Amino acid sequence: MKYDFDKIANRKNTGSIKYDFFHENGLAEDTIPLWVADMDFSAPYEVTEKLKDIASHGIFGYSDTKDSYYEAVHDWFSKYHGFETKPEWMVKTPGVVFSIATAIRSFSEEGEGILIQRPVYYPFERIIKANNRKVVNNALKYENGKYVIDFDDFERVLKNENVKLFILCSPHNPVGRVWLKEELKIMGELCLKYNVIVVADEIHCDFTYPNHQHIPFASICDDFAQNSIVCTSPSKTFNLAGLQTANIFIANNTLKQKFTKSIHATGFGGLSIFGLAACETAYRFGNEWLSQLKDYLYDNLCFAKEYLKRNLPNIRIIEPEGTYLLWLDFSGYDLEERHINDIIRQKARLWLDEGSLFGSEGKNFQRINIACPRKILKDALLRLKEALTDIK
Repeated sequence: MKYDFDKIANRKNTGSIKYDFFHENGLAEDTIPLWVADMDFSAPYEVTEKLKDIASHGIFGYSDTKDSYYEAVHDWFSKYHGFETKPEWMVKTPGVVFSIATAIRSFSEEGEGILIQRPVYYPFERIIKANNRKVVNNALKYENGKYVIDFDDFERVLKNENVKLFILCSPHNPVGRVWLKEELKIMGELCLKYNVIVVADEIHCDFTYPNHQHIPFASICDDFAQNSIVCTSPSKTFNLAGLQTANIFIANNTLKQKFTKSIHATGFGGLSIFGLAACETAYRFGNEWLSQLKDYLYDNLCFAKEYLKRNLPNIRIIEPEGTYLLWLDFSGYDLEERHINDIIRQKARLWLDEGSLFGSEGKNFQRINIACPRKILKDALLRLKEALTDIK
């Protein structure tokens, strides 16, 4: 099947937080939203057909999965990432953020440190604070247009800041790094040295660009597998976020028992029949859809890079190695971030994620989602160009 990613779907009046809440956020109704990380593409045909079949049955009682569910997930990660999971490792949850919050409550106490690497996905810091833990930051270094890890500082904070958990964002959102095996090994060995558990958010693992390969943290060695909670979900890969399904892999049975006990304490009882069916179907039949999508996203990336180079040379794009999110550096304009935000939202009528949301290290950056039909991306970049005309 040839998928049409140029087709523009009308997402208005669907309850979409991306398209139906302009007024509530002080934005014009013709705003182009490129902020939140969901895609403007229909899920694979096989998934939508499966959900239609379930809906037509008309009974939506309590549901769970058989062995075929685990086999579909296992086969995907084995084939595409070389990650050999085991059935007893899997815990199904309603989402990766939910799972990270569960890990925080399971493996740390109030006041203890949770390590992140800003600028990073902003819910990390929010849930750390909401659980009364201490945010510990190993800021990524922005050098020569690329982000790298400050390993000396990484060890310093592990040693001195009473860190119990390290939330590893891999691939990294928003800076687009796909960590090398050598980088993961250094971080993993330091976490072992200082008895820090690694919570690996690998939700963007299926989106890497040519010459880059995602390496699941727990696949590197057994010691790492025994010291980690690996968080995966079909939500980004197949645009299923609203179905709230995640698959968490915990090889260490002691850690798994603590994790599941924390889940039981919340009263959570199980996932929906739609989410479970969509996940299994996507992993069984979605490979061709994803292959075509990745080609389309790469073309979107090339288009955006060339457009910015020709028309907006003061905006530096951080070359992404993974994800469908671009991290744009606006520091070439001599403007306060507040002024940049006003231009983008009010003059260009674009809804992006301002960089400071990801930590102070993101000041004067913007995150833009390119998982949309090319026409939408073209229109958005044209608006940005027109809004910034004559601004030096």
